[in-house]
Amino acid sequence: MTEQPKNPPFIEHLIEIRQRLIRSVIAVLICFLGLAYFANDLYTQVAQPLLDVMPEGANMIATDVAAPFFTPFKMAFMFALMLAFPIILHQMWGFVAPGLYSHEKRLAAPILASSVLLFYGGIAFAYFVVFPLAFAFFTSVAPEGITIATDISSYLDFILKLFFAFGLAFEVPIVVFVACWAGVTTVESLKEKRPYVVVGAFILGMLLTPPDVISQTLLAVPMWLLFEFGLIMASLVKPRK
Repeated sequence: MTEQPKNPPFIEHLIEIRQRLIRSVIAVLICFLGLAYFANDLYTQVAQPLLDVMPEGANMIATDVAAPFFTPFKMAFMFALMLAFPIILHQMWGFVAPGLYSHEKRLAAPILASSVLLFYGGIAFAYFVVFPLAFAFFTSVAPEGITIATDISSYLDFILKLFFAFGLAFEVPIVVFVACWAGVTTVESLKEKRPYVVVGAFILGMLLTPPDVISQTLLAVPMWLLFEFGLIMASLVKPRK
């Protein structure tokens, strides 16, 4: 009885990638189904930082006919992506792990856990620190006679941009640590480039946030501090050979 020929390694990798993508999609869908029922309540909660600083009697509006229905569900889906982020990261880890040595796996597990915590930390920082300050600034500089009535779809796009900007920006220490550990660069080299890093942080803050000084500074300064933290952590581990 002849043995069935095995798939080439490249095909096996493609099959594994497909399976892990399917698992990630299923995880996102499950999170979305769990959040969809509370979509309106979630949107109200997320809009609270703006509602707290709006003038008395002012409300948010919907300029599109279908916006009151679709906007909360869009937000629920984006939140489902954020909620499923650990599972997506775990699937990525499962694909990469077989190519690592045992000591590298022991180091990679804390890196993955830290990535998740930092991503959520960036989102929390945006919601609890940046939003109140930025929205208070926006509402205070409105010209006299202008009624503030923010569209719910525009508000959602605005906060999602900030959520992902701060979530990804808080991954800076992980990027620094991995780059030094993998031998791409060294701690000494990054220390010499510190002035360029600070300038780059403010440029990214300008590109990733709305055009106001408060949001840009609140993104750039944590990025710089997290860069310094990444240097400290990278100096404690020997580079990978």
